[in-house]
Amino acid sequence: MFLVSKLFWLVAQPLSLVFILLFLALVLNGFGMRGGFVAGLAAVILFVTLFTTAGSVMLQTLEDRFPRPAALPADLSCIIILGGAFENEVMASRGGIEFNQAADRFVEGLRLAQAHPNARILVSGGDGSFSGSYQGDAHAAEAFFTTFGIPAERLIREGASRTTFENAANTRELLENEKLSQCALVTSAFHMPRSVGLFRKLGIDVIPWPTDYRTTGKANLWFDFSQPSLNAQLTTTAVREWIGLFAYYIGGRTHALFPR
Repeated sequence: MFLVSKLFWLVAQPLSLVFILLFLALVLNGFGMRGGFVAGLAAVILFVTLFTTAGSVMLQTLEDRFPRPAALPADLSCIIILGGAFENEVMASRGGIEFNQAADRFVEGLRLAQAHPNARILVSGGDGSFSGSYQGDAHAAEAFFTTFGIPAERLIREGASRTTFENAANTRELLENEKLSQCALVTSAFHMPRSVGLFRKLGIDVIPWPTDYRTTGKANLWFDFSQPSLNAQLTTTAVREWIGLFAYYIGGRTHALFPR
């Protein structure tokens, strides 16, 4: 299932879809058939992806679904951090600690760990690459947290998961073994609806603590010719997350299409 989802996303992401449609149009024309409609559809998808705020609006809708609480309970027992923030392939060859755009998951996790010194820190994240030859976020987290004075004994590392579903399923087992409840869930704001839906389906009650916001919260659907590369990135992220929500709901892994 993991490889199927990876391969599907290679095809389904907007820019890949544009390429496939253009290639199909060329093939149709080569066989004497009309490929104009297919080429036109590719052009529309490319324009929307690069030159509108559609991606921002779709991502903003996800980010606004679970507002961050004013505070966490004083007796918080654990902080669950979902992986996906370390550049594990780069670290494997260059060493050190390297983050990607989702670094706020661990920056915020560190801040919460310092504010709640009695809470355990459960990091869930294995190697999500095709090769499976790199150490995941759960492994890299120890070097990060201990660098900032957090004892390694506070960490619970779940390094087998490669998908969000596996994050939730494997975390449930660890929480049961450690007898932990009253947990905060830290992940990117756009990723929170799918994550909470999965945890709820598995009977895990978590306090959503979103971070890593990518939008201002004030975006409206309009044209935007100023930042095509960023628009493409936001649209790609949004489309991937919405597809994930739909797939998990259809597959019975969440109770609702858009958990609230």
